[in-house]
Amino acid sequence: MLEQSYYEKTDEIIELHGAKASSLIPVMQDVQAEYRYLPGELLSYIADKLGIPLAKAYSVATFYENFSFDPKGKYVIKVCDGTACHVRKSVPVREALEKHLGLGKGKQTTDDMMFTIEIVSCLGACGLAPVMTINDKVHPKMTPDKAVEIIDELKEGECE
Repeated sequence: MLEQSYYEKTDEIIELHGAKASSLIPVMQDVQAEYRYLPGELLSYIADKLGIPLAKAYSVATFYENFSFDPKGKYVIKVCDGTACHVRKSVPVREALEKHLGLGKGKQTTDDMMFTIEIVSCLGACGLAPVMTINDKVHPKMTPDKAVEIIDELKEGECE
């Protein structure tokens, strides 16, 4: 059961976009931006408030890859594994990050909810391969050591 504040914030978001079916995607985007994922309970609440069937809301949420029902960390790391990045050794970058953060084997998010690693097909920066993004900030020409160094810098910034 979610706290009441989740529903209150969702009501604010719905009010901002209007309680109509055409507001479904912007409402879901804003809810996900607020909580770093789309809680299933809120999807049902949103569908009810917008007057659409839950099945329709669920089909939209599962169709678009950007929506997630799983909580994500404060820092979402996307490692490109498209052709250019793969050829230029993105796999060792991913492996170094997973090892350093204790992730892999189906576990994408650290227990402290600080980091989530996602493997993506393309980040559209092939000339900078291998590439990773952290919360949409592009980090070009990655090496395993550089990737781990960036993570350590983020951790240090959290401790200050």
